[in-house]
Amino acid sequence: MSCAWSCGQADYDSGMAKKLVIKVTAGADAPERCSQAFTVAAVAVASGVEVSLWLTGESSWFALPGRAAEFELPHAAPLPDLIESVLAGGRVTLCTQCAARRGITEEDVVEGVRIAGAQVFVQESLADDTQALVY
Repeated sequence: MSCAWSCGQADYDSGMAKKLVIKVTAGADAPERCSQAFTVAAVAVASGVEVSLWLTGESSWFALPGRAAEFELPHAAPLPDLIESVLAGGRVTLCTQCAARRGITEEDVVEGVRIAGAQVFVQESLADDTQALVY
């Protein structure tokens, strides 16, 4: 077993990282990276980790009703199911600037999705016992 894996596992097991902030920048343009981010977020929520999933760039479109259902990737969990899991036990945020560039408003997004900016992302990412990941 390598130290990189065993040390990281020991940190997680001892409770050092209790919160996970995940920023997903990819959408249909990079389906494997996109799916991986949503899968990690859903698994973390199911594992009892506090999760904040940020939709930025091309993933911003998944804040709109029905858009996740259009996403397909063989051998991957359906994106609508993953988003539903995260919304049920965590938080989903759409980047303010990304929303504005796409003409998306708070009235347009799926119930439970909030729109917030960089200041909130930085606050969440730098909070104690938090690990941030970017996909």
